[in-house]
Amino acid sequence: MAMKFVIAPDKFKGSLTGFEFCDAVEEGIKMVFKDAEIIKKPLADGGDGTMEVAKHYIKGEAVTVTVNDPLFRPINASYLYSDETKIAYIEMAEASGLKLLNVDEFNCMETTTSGTGELIYDALEKGATEIILGIGGSATNDGGMGMANALGYRFLDDNGQELIPIGKNLSKVKSIDDSNKNNRLDSVKVKVACDVTNPFYGLQGAAYIYGAQKGASENEIIYLNQGLCNFAEIIKNRYKIDLQKVSGAGAAGGVGGGALVFLNGELISGNNLIKELADFNNAIKGADWIITGEGQLDEQTLSGKTIDGVVTSAKMNKIPVAALCGSVSISVAQQQKFGLAYVASIVRGISTLKEAMEHSKDNLVNAAFNFASLIK
Repeated sequence: MAMKFVIAPDKFKGSLTGFEFCDAVEEGIKMVFKDAEIIKKPLADGGDGTMEVAKHYIKGEAVTVTVNDPLFRPINASYLYSDETKIAYIEMAEASGLKLLNVDEFNCMETTTSGTGELIYDALEKGATEIILGIGGSATNDGGMGMANALGYRFLDDNGQELIPIGKNLSKVKSIDDSNKNNRLDSVKVKVACDVTNPFYGLQGAAYIYGAQKGASENEIIYLNQGLCNFAEIIKNRYKIDLQKVSGAGAAGGVGGGALVFLNGELISGNNLIKELADFNNAIKGADWIITGEGQLDEQTLSGKTIDGVVTSAKMNKIPVAALCGSVSISVAQQQKFGLAYVASIVRGISTLKEAMEHSKDNLVNAAFNFASLIK
């Protein structure tokens, strides 16, 4: 009977995409097992490169819309949409990301998630029934207020005046008017790719952990944290949801929590979301081996990253996992505890990082050939 291999890598940052990894490993295996069944399932964990992988699975096309950037300036931002599956994949960073600002413009007192809400609005107008929202790389700390505002929510001060939805106004919110919210929100499923566990506010919350890298001074961090506290209190009274008890509510300046309340969203780890899109747990049934890999295998890789997700699924089906990586810095004990049956660095000879990256495709074909030879 033909051997069945599932190839399920993350990218090798800067040298190979997940798709190129799959092709290289297939080439190496086919030198040994000519009639092997090979299933390619490139994965990602919600970070850079996730958009390309999501595009592959949802069969989506890029849609470009003019929206507000974090400082309310018009920019063109894109998201993926599939007419066939009615799924939209939106990366918050495209509309509300730090990458859109110069370093001297970083200031999460003044920034908004409005553009992200405008992308969601566009997807709803197109008829999306499911929205996947990636929330990495944000420039904001507005609790999702801007995003919600673009979808019809209004945030009012104690005089009933509408507030501009930016971080420094969180502390002024006294009531929320949702009488004009986009009614399509009631019939869409929103999944939020979230890989951090920060609470909404407090010392481990959005402002204290991420405020500084988004341009907030120490005093501003204290003020933003008080704003998140106030916002959470208003939400708790209005919607009976205690955001402080939700792991990940503090992600992306509080958008984790905001998406839960205003979009009725569900927070899911990025790698689980992509595995779901890839129908991964069904694809691996009956496999003899799963081959995974990423540029660097270290202790961090072992928690919440792509390889972690692969091993979790493999264990449930009792399938051995081989990891072919650029560099490996885990001990035998860590490898055993983690549950990897075979681990190899693909680098051959003594080389600089630049050389190793340039030769990664050939090295990977070679490593896959040697692995296949070993198990024949």
